[in-house]
Amino acid sequence: METAKNNVKPDPVIVELTLEQLRDLYQQAGYRVETVTDPVANVPLLRSATGGVAFDIRPGNRAPQGEAFVDVALVAVLFVRGELPLEVVNRWNATRRFARLQLSQTLLVLSMDISAAGGVTAAHIRGQIEIWDRLMQELIAYLRDELGKLAPANAAATAAPPAPAAPPKSTNANAKAGTNGEAAVDAP
Repeated sequence: METAKNNVKPDPVIVELTLEQLRDLYQQAGYRVETVTDPVANVPLLRSATGGVAFDIRPGNRAPQGEAFVDVALVAVLFVRGELPLEVVNRWNATRRFARLQLSQTLLVLSMDISAAGGVTAAHIRGQIEIWDRLMQELIAYLRDELGKLAPANAAATAAPPAPAAPPKSTNANAKAGTNGEAAVDAP
């Protein structure tokens, strides 16, 4: 067995998670992490950031015994100024795996679940942290790109009156229209 030859101990199997354990894993990966309390649910969670965008590490389902849990949700919330077409969100979700992007009125939410169900190693969780970081970086670039495409289209739409027979265009996005016809996304 190769592990015995190299005297390398395999990572222990993790079947439940704690905030302390996750804080340590994130700090080992180079993140600054703080423990905060959700003001609505009154539950502790971890908060960190990557690329200037804050995100929460929220405990999920409780383990059968104790205060540990078996999964965690990584959640980044961005504020939308202006109108963000639902097609932008749908295109992201159709071309990316592992995380979901959702638009709810003026909030754009990226979320990803990490599960320890059945047992995982610390290396697996570190891999999930790396995937999350990459997705966050890709989201920032994606939104910058897509919003750049929307600005000229919105400016043209506001400059030219609609054709008389054309019905008003409707989208599922509930974001308020910006003052200059542009959409923007801000970190909280």
